Amino acid sequence: MSQRTERRGIHVDQSDLLCKKGCGYYGNAAWQGLCSKCWREEYQRVRQKQIQDDWALAEKLQREEEAAYASSHGPQGAPGHASLGPFSKFEEKKTNEKTRKVTTVKKFFSPSSRTAPKKETQEGKTPSPSISRHASFDTDQVSKDFVEFLKNLQKPGREIHKQCRTFIMNMSSKKDLGADELSECVQDFYQNMADRLMSHFKGSSESVEQVMDQVEKYIMSRLYKSVFCPETTDDEKKDLATQKRIRALHWVTIQMLCVSMDEEIPEVSENVVKAITDIIEIDSKRVPRDKLRCITSCSKNIFSAIRITKNEPASADDFLPALIYIVLKANPPRLQSNIQYITRFCNPSRLMTGEDGYYFTNLCCAAAFIEKLDAQSLNLSPEEFERYMSGQASPRFNSSEVDWPQTGPAPGVAPANPVLAQLNHNLELLSGLSSRQETLMEAAQSLQADLLSWPEGVQREVQDILEKYPLEILPRTASAIDANNIDNDNLPPPLTPQVFAG
Repeated sequence: MSQRTERRGIHVDQSDLLCKKGCGYYGNAAWQGLCSKCWREEYQRVRQKQIQDDWALAEKLQREEEAAYASSHGPQGAPGHASLGPFSKFEEKKTNEKTRKVTTVKKFFSPSSRTAPKKETQEGKTPSPSISRHASFDTDQVSKDFVEFLKNLQKPGREIHKQCRTFIMNMSSKKDLGADELSECVQDFYQNMADRLMSHFKGSSESVEQVMDQVEKYIMSRLYKSVFCPETTDDEKKDLATQKRIRALHWVTIQMLCVSMDEEIPEVSENVVKAITDIIEIDSKRVPRDKLRCITSCSKNIFSAIRITKNEPASADDFLPALIYIVLKANPPRLQSNIQYITRFCNPSRLMTGEDGYYFTNLCCAAAFIEKLDAQSLNLSPEEFERYMSGQASPRFNSSEVDWPQTGPAPGVAPANPVLAQLNHNLELLSGLSSRQETLMEAAQSLQADLLSWPEGVQREVQDILEKYPLEILPRTASAIDANNIDNDNLPPPLTPQVFAG
């Protein structure tokens, strides 16, 4: 079957995947096209501006209150001095709120953290589900692996383990924070930990990355239940909307997306199945790095399928349409929640560069494309698109450009799609089973009729025999044993009893 050579509006220039500020790192749709570094800077700038606006508003309200107080009381007192106390407290509160994040992170690495108040620690331990005795087997295994890994670092390893435990206990007591605030706390901890490790390893980025991978695995395994799809976000609502959208787009064919994959080739079909399995397994992982590995494995299987089909290396233009096709076929569970979880809590250096960051950025683009997919994207008329979306028509049987089978494949011609081939094979099996079932039902009904007529036939034959050979019963003559018998005259007389004296 011929592939369409016309591009259908899915092409994305590689420069569109990079940060909009031109820093060279990969951007993310969740961060408005910015990388994690630029997004944090922008977030902090907006937050600082909001704090300044709040201060300006508070000062304005304070002046109006002082003016109203002065006009109502006249020269009897000194309202200006009387109201300095409340405003100073308000300013102190805002200052504490401004520096809360920095203070929280700094105390993790300060020497005074060793003598931190035990009251806060105990309060954090009690409600924390992550460090309770009933932790899952996977979490316990991660903790053991983390301790074994840190033994090689000796003294720095003990300090890292202590800081990680302290951070987890502090995070468990901050359930009232929103997802963005929780993400900021985790990212700040990553940054400070990476800076400390960089100074310890004297600039060895490879060693720092290995330690940070273990730190991320340990921390996020413990915090997973409390930070994945939190109730303060609309992640679950987005998940349901995305799944509903993908189910509504079940009619989209591989030709509409202009995907350079031929699923009739066994190796290609196998890679497609592996890619679908990988993207579905994202939801079963707890650590952001492990979720990224599933995305990377899925993407590599897609590249392999394209390479086998085209007999040449796959290009980036071929990859994105194929990824969209895989997402539509897989309909992975909680796709938006997993994307947001990786965005918020993954080590930022992994998302900004490398193949993991590239593949993850493409997955975000694929999810955004599916949400905005319209008739123009598939080169369809609005009327056709609406009929397909409503289920009134199916492109598999109405498209004039693709030779889809109407009643079945022609003799000696393979179906255009392996799914249809399997469908036709199943229909043939069902047809054979239906004819066999009809034959079996006819035999069963015949047997039932024979069983019902058999007693009547037997009864009729017995009656005929009785009529033909009636039973005659002759009378019986009784005779006594001691009766006189003329034929026995020569017999001796019967014995008579004799009495003996004595």
